[in-house]
Amino acid sequence: MELFEYPLTETILLLFVFITFFQSGLDKISDWNGNLSWLKSHFAKSPLKNMVPLLLAIVLLMEIATAVCSVWGMYDLLANNERAVALCAASLSCVTLLMLLFGQRMAKDYDGARTIVIYLVPAVLLLFFLEINL
Repeated sequence: MELFEYPLTETILLLFVFITFFQSGLDKISDWNGNLSWLKSHFAKSPLKNMVPLLLAIVLLMEIATAVCSVWGMYDLLANNERAVALCAASLSCVTLLMLLFGQRMAKDYDGARTIVIYLVPAVLLLFFLEINL
């Protein structure tokens, strides 16, 4: 087999998704109290202020699911040329990033929202590339 028979673009984007969400989830697990404290102050003047612990747990679960699906999806894509799990990872990454974007907008942190969009662009590209090659 030649190197270019492999779906390089999708693999690189899945690796990007894995690194992004694995590191973020690991940070939330290793410093739950620090993250919770910062987020409570970040959302203190927003309608989400009373839901921060629940929302942080939901985001953590989404990040872990996304990271797991991205690794599984990379394997399935490279070993079996199957895209279903990779598509799941791409979809989860987009939904998770949209949740984070919503939170930043609710907190009126427009610079933070802009940063989320930087991550959303490759996630949407991954979704697109996987969908056109189904």
